[in-house]
Amino acid sequence: MRNVLREWQAELRQTFTGSRGAVPGWVPLLEEGDDAGYHLPGSAVWAVHGSMTTIVAGIRALLMQALHPGALAGVHDHSRFREDPLGRLAGTIRWIFTVSYGSTSAARAASGWVLRLHESVRGEYVDAHGAKRSYAANDPELLRWVHIAFTDAFLSAHKIWGRPIPGGPDAYVREWAHAGLLMGVDSPPLSEAEMRQQLDRWYDDGDLRSDERVAEIVAFIRNPPLHPSLRPGYRMLFAAAVSSLEPKYRELLGLRPPRLGPLPLPIRFGTKVTLAVVQLALGGAGRGGRVGPSEQAARRRLRRLGFAAQVPVNAKRPRSEDRGQTRRMGDLNPRGR
Repeated sequence: MRNVLREWQAELRQTFTGSRGAVPGWVPLLEEGDDAGYHLPGSAVWAVHGSMTTIVAGIRALLMQALHPGALAGVHDHSRFREDPLGRLAGTIRWIFTVSYGSTSAARAASGWVLRLHESVRGEYVDAHGAKRSYAANDPELLRWVHIAFTDAFLSAHKIWGRPIPGGPDAYVREWAHAGLLMGVDSPPLSEAEMRQQLDRWYDDGDLRSDERVAEIVAFIRNPPLHPSLRPGYRMLFAAAVSSLEPKYRELLGLRPPRLGPLPLPIRFGTKVTLAVVQLALGGAGRGGRVGPSEQAARRRLRRLGFAAQVPVNAKRPRSEDRGQTRRMGDLNPRGR
């Protein structure tokens, strides 16, 4: 029985980190660096990205991103999501955690690496209005769509299944705007209302659509090539992502919340249980039961540098000129060292 449990834990780690070991090789690198990075303990980003709700959020983000024909074309034509979906997932998780917990130089390097990968992702697609258009993965419009769909997904999932966010939802949107700037998004939204307004504009203008390519992606996300032991839990998490979507986007994707006859299934409770089990299996029973290895590595870096432990709720807003520049600790924490 113990061997079966260890094998299941190893499969979980392989799925989410790309490594069957307890800690992926890139995590200790988060301890390196000469500054505090863009985010600190007590920040909204640490609260959201340190939560297991990110698993549901990741599924929701993939579903939403598929609705933009330009973004979908890049994935469909260039991505190896069919051949190596777990490798793509592990790469995305590494970027998220590096920007969240790493030094400024590490966050910039990780974002630059992604942007360089995007340089060859070019082609043509037919937009939702029937016009033929060219696309490039680093196109500002597509970068904005991906950033906002990501931010919306992570915030929405956390509001349902996570703990209170320091500073509230606006703080998370404002803080994660740093990631948008690093990825080339001009003037990313700085509040939840602004984010949702921009997100809905694509829908209201008819720029989103569902077709056979979307159906193919949705079918793949619904039933990815996971180890059989992980499939029951994943079905619950997929159902959670679907239930968290706004009805208009859910309808566009051709999805509906699971029901047992006329009764809706208890997705919220089932998801809480599933996330708790996954957290235990991944070894998330550290201090407070919520501190993962990436956060631990970041805290060791901060202690080495002598930075204060908390970030005030009213941390300064990111600015367009922050992109590509190293931010001083004082920009995020007036108390400094």
